[in-house]
Amino acid sequence: MKQLQTKTLFERVGEIKDPPIERKKLHSLKDILVIAVCATICGADNWEDIAEFGESKQEWFAGFLEVENSIPSDDTFRRVFVLLDNIELKTLCVDWLSSTVRRERARIAATAAGSMILVKLYGEARAKAVW
Repeated sequence: MKQLQTKTLFERVGEIKDPPIERKKLHSLKDILVIAVCATICGADNWEDIAEFGESKQEWFAGFLEVENSIPSDDTFRRVFVLLDNIELKTLCVDWLSSTVRRERARIAATAAGSMILVKLYGEARAKAVW
């Protein structure tokens, strides 16, 4: 069966254009976006919640992000998101979620088909069994 190839969230956020900011950048755009998306999925609904979530999960994020300069502050999240292209960000999120849902539907369908085959084989074997 053909595997659906989808980009991970981490790969997708790498496609967003980094807005020009006239300051020393302590955090990569990719790190800021990944933390913000993860926090939002987990219920954060403002910049303070996002920063707090990032701080509480800093050890986990350190496993795949470059958070050696600590987690961005709520003000950093706000400043960066104000500068981002809203349409580009919305498109990225919708495309990522859509491809993830399609991949998971295909995986679930394959699992269900496999289960149906096993049930059918079990039923046939049981019918042929001599008790």
